[in-house]
Amino acid sequence: MIMKVIRNPKRTEWPDILGRPGQDVSDIEPIVRSILQRVKLEGDVAVRELTNELDNVDVPSPVVERVEIDLASARVPSELRDAIDIAASNIKKFHESQIGETRVIETMPGVRCWRKSVPIEKVGLYIPGGTAPLFSTVLMLAIPARIAGCSEVVLCTPPNARGEIHDAVLYAAELCGVKRVFKIGGAQAIAAIAYGTESVPRVDKIFGPGNRFVTLAKQLVSTEIAIDLPAGPSELAILADDSCEPSFVAADLLSQAEHGPDSQVILVSNDEGTVERVAAEVKRQLDDLPRRAIAEESLRNSRAIIVDDTAIGIDLINFYAPEHLILAVKNADAVADRIVNAGSVFIGNYAPESVGDYASGTNHTLPTAGFARSMSGVSLDSFVKKITFQKLEADGLRRLGPHVECMAKAEELDAHARAISIRMEALNGQKN
Repeated sequence: MIMKVIRNPKRTEWPDILGRPGQDVSDIEPIVRSILQRVKLEGDVAVRELTNELDNVDVPSPVVERVEIDLASARVPSELRDAIDIAASNIKKFHESQIGETRVIETMPGVRCWRKSVPIEKVGLYIPGGTAPLFSTVLMLAIPARIAGCSEVVLCTPPNARGEIHDAVLYAAELCGVKRVFKIGGAQAIAAIAYGTESVPRVDKIFGPGNRFVTLAKQLVSTEIAIDLPAGPSELAILADDSCEPSFVAADLLSQAEHGPDSQVILVSNDEGTVERVAAEVKRQLDDLPRRAIAEESLRNSRAIIVDDTAIGIDLINFYAPEHLILAVKNADAVADRIVNAGSVFIGNYAPESVGDYASGTNHTLPTAGFARSMSGVSLDSFVKKITFQKLEADGLRRLGPHVECMAKAEELDAHARAISIRMEALNGQKN
């Protein structure tokens, strides 16, 4: 098996065993900083030069014109168009269910507070397109942006060798109502939407996964502009026992391994025979995989870990905090209740990770590199900010004011206290 097999590792060994590939970005940080600075200073000129240098294609204008979108949409095969439409419908349903009502709470008589969701005005979507045109990511980002009510949605994606965008990417953008699409990829795309150029508007928040360069660029610009999350190279963990179907598990491992050479898959099982059967299936299925070379490289970064029992496997999974997690075990629902660190969980033998990537309705833009310990995947909430409001009647201030005044004086913030006392004096004068 290409994946390294580890038996009953000590908990102290988990950090080393479960280390992600490519987390050290010191080798690329100077390059990314240079790209960001060039685009910030030179705008469209730098974008064109960098696209030429890095993508080996000359794109005179990064703007995708209306006619290109129409022609591309017409070329999408009807079968694929139908599949995209169904996926879009499911994603829309799931994200619409996340719309929350505004509730006014009277915390004490005369004091009312509430919180309101307000859309982020301008959002930038990055759609990877290097080794695979991820038109599904257009759906995952543009649909919740539209539901949230973002007033401007800007989409950047790398062009192919002919300077074109994949037809399905443009169809998905059209379906989701995205009007502004640009042929820009990599760190230069992040720079363009973070700082703005002559052609590309500056946005308020950046969304989308990407390779090491894109992920680092997002993190570097995040000191000036909001980002969704550190969505880097894809990863999958599978917890399996002798109730799993080895061919299913092998297919799931390969489905993530083919994303890129820096992707990682982890198999955890309490049964050595299961690991051996999965290994045989991985080898068999690799033979006719078109992206075999990429998958093999990814598998070298990956692990099969044998543990004494499922309880230890659950602890190990929660420590790893995977982007995606498949539970191919007995009592999978009960096990799912014990998962506290994961981006998205797939329960049972008939829930492949692929359905979440495309069409079940959940979002596939998820935290990687262990950030699932503290961060959620993209949702409707990602496209709004929550503004709190409070309204006090005179009687409410009379009740609450003295307590606030007391606390402000105790913190030696006299102006804070005065903001209360001056009103209280006025109210007492009215009362008299």
